[in-house]
Amino acid sequence: MGTKKVAVIGAGASGLPSIRHGLLYGADVTCFEASDDVGGLWRYKSHETNESSVMKTTVINTSKEMTAYSDFPPQENLANFMHNNEMLNYLKAYAEHHGLLKHIKLRHRVLNIERSQNYEKDGTWKVTYQNPEGKTLEDIFDGVLVCSGHHAIPHWPTPFPGQNEFKGRIVHSHSYKDHKGYEDKVVVVVGIGNSGIDVAVEQSRIAKQVYLVTRRGTWLIPKLETRGLPFDVIMNTRFFSLYKLFPQSLLNSLVEYRINQRVDHDLYGLKPAHRVFSAHPSLNDELPNRIANGTVRIKPNIKKFDGYSVHFEDGSVIPHVDEVVMSTGFSFEFDLIEKGKLVPVTENEVDLFKYMFPVATSDHNSLCIIGLIQPFGSIMPVSEQQSRVFFANLFSGNHIIPRKSQMSEDVVNKKEAMAQQFVKSRRHTIQVDYIPYMDELAELIGCQVPILKTLLTDPILGLRLFFGPNAGYCYRLAGPHTWQGARNAILTIDQRVRKATTSKPEPTNYTIPLLISTLILFAIIFFSM
Repeated sequence: MGTKKVAVIGAGASGLPSIRHGLLYGADVTCFEASDDVGGLWRYKSHETNESSVMKTTVINTSKEMTAYSDFPPQENLANFMHNNEMLNYLKAYAEHHGLLKHIKLRHRVLNIERSQNYEKDGTWKVTYQNPEGKTLEDIFDGVLVCSGHHAIPHWPTPFPGQNEFKGRIVHSHSYKDHKGYEDKVVVVVGIGNSGIDVAVEQSRIAKQVYLVTRRGTWLIPKLETRGLPFDVIMNTRFFSLYKLFPQSLLNSLVEYRINQRVDHDLYGLKPAHRVFSAHPSLNDELPNRIANGTVRIKPNIKKFDGYSVHFEDGSVIPHVDEVVMSTGFSFEFDLIEKGKLVPVTENEVDLFKYMFPVATSDHNSLCIIGLIQPFGSIMPVSEQQSRVFFANLFSGNHIIPRKSQMSEDVVNKKEAMAQQFVKSRRHTIQVDYIPYMDELAELIGCQVPILKTLLTDPILGLRLFFGPNAGYCYRLAGPHTWQGARNAILTIDQRVRKATTSKPEPTNYTIPLLISTLILFAIIFFSM
């Protein structure tokens, strides 16, 4: 197909692997990054900003092995759940290792993306951008990957009665940087998602009192599972994913029972009305301890504000509140693309094939959105897999993505499936299951994990592919642009997990205990039926 000129918008966790795989296909890649450095969300900003940002103390919610890109295993000494500084350093090391930095134009802000005059003929796009000197320029590209993330626009729900007259201070979690200024204050945190819990737990160490407000409660999933291993190293395996063969109600009951054995959600005021697989889980190991020692108290939804006081739906009142942190999520939009008309968004709902391609441009599929998903797992390997789909399709002459009617059908089917499984919420519009979605994309690329073949030709690796964590490396064993280090990366996951917490040299193989514990789980399920 010849050389393709491709634009990547954003040099964060989704943009960097997009550059990488574009280069693997031989594309001429230019990445436009509005800020002065790479890293996106994971580059902590101490100042108020319109960019996505994390708290100073934020750590990743998925383990390093399940977060890693498919050809860049994390160093052994990195924490299993990396601090945002470590995460940023990993991203920078990835960019440097693969020579991506020279393709990134820092301080170049994209102003508009639109179909070119020749679009109908060749599928090209016109990108208008501003350089560091403030000059507006234009360029034509054969393909565009929008990697701008979905954690930059704070969502403010309809104000509670009296909220605008509240005498204390109200901020969104997007603007919350650290604990400074909250010492000895009475703090109300609204929202029990991951950000809300992180804020509440941090505040509980220095505030006079913290109240965590939730409308519907949550199921709290610990990051550390059996023997202190990362939860996703155990849960995101192909063997464990066989749970889908069993009735959903039974699975909900079994998982809820296990969760409640650790922390009784009813006793701790956390129990929601919905089942555990009907909402995105909240991941935290510290909240139960903070509730137990009284530094965090769970409250129902707010009824009204009155001066400094906050009234709740159960009739309780906090007479004096100093600070309110609204951890109410984020909105996303694509006004950058033809002023939002090509990819309209309503309450975080959007029509995209595989959460990537606008159906309206199915004639070429030369523009896509990368990273607009919320997986039960890490987003980074998924974003990388999406970028592989884009370039495989681009260099195939648009022969990988199905016809427009099939794209539309897929969009409808995914919306219906989501509506059946999840509580209706603007939080559950881009939800995907990690392994099934990765496999959907792998089928388009042609890089399916070759389990059966490998069991015959390389039994040790085959067993790991089935019983071990389904890390990104597994998708580089077959298909286009295989990586010769994939086998070793898969077989040494246990070693890197272990070295994160101990320097003892003797290796520990978790395959056997993992297999035994999983067999016990399925035995329980079988005899419960």
